[in-house]
Amino acid sequence: MQEKFRPNIFQFNNIVSNAARLLQASRVLGIPPIVTEQYPKGLGPTVPELGAADLKTYAKTSFTMMIDEVSKELEALGNPKQAILCGIEAHACIACTAFDLLEKGMEVHIVADAVSARSQTDRLFALSRLKQSGAFLTTTEAVLLQLVQDAKHPKFKEIQKLMLHPSPDTGLLAFFSSM
Repeated sequence: MQEKFRPNIFQFNNIVSNAARLLQASRVLGIPPIVTEQYPKGLGPTVPELGAADLKTYAKTSFTMMIDEVSKELEALGNPKQAILCGIEAHACIACTAFDLLEKGMEVHIVADAVSARSQTDRLFALSRLKQSGAFLTTTEAVLLQLVQDAKHPKFKEIQKLMLHPSPDTGLLAFFSSM
C-alpha cells in the first residue's frame, strides 16, 4: 500500500482504512505483522495512514513476499500455521504470497475488503482463484471477531472499539452475489 499506487488502486482509501484496523488489532493482540514494500525506490514508501511507520519493512522486487528475510522472520516466530493477508495487488503480490504460503502448508486468510488491484476485474478474479486454491476469504470485521472469539476475551473491548464504524463498501457485493 504504497504512495505511487494511491491514484490507481480501486477503493484505495477504503482498503487502507481496513488494513489499518487489522494492523491496530495485531498490536492489541500481540500478533506480529510483517510488512513488505514492492520496489520502494520506484513505488514510494508505505502510505502513512496505514500506521506502519514504526515497523520494519522488507523491500522486494518479487511479487511474493516470501523473500529470504521474511522466511527467516517466520522461522524466528516459530513457523506460524496461519497467515492473514491484506494489501495490493490481489492478482500479483497477494496471490503469489498466498500460493507460496499454501504450498508450505499454511492456512491462509485473505481479508477481501482489505485487498484490491488497479482493476476490479483483476481483484475479483484473483479472489475467486485464491478461494479455489484453498485460501479462506474473509472480511476485516470477521477477522477481528475471530481473533478474540468471545466477548469475555481480555482484549475484546479494545477490539470492539475498532468496529465502532462498519467497514466501508469496497465493491465486493457483485462478486459475492455471483457465487
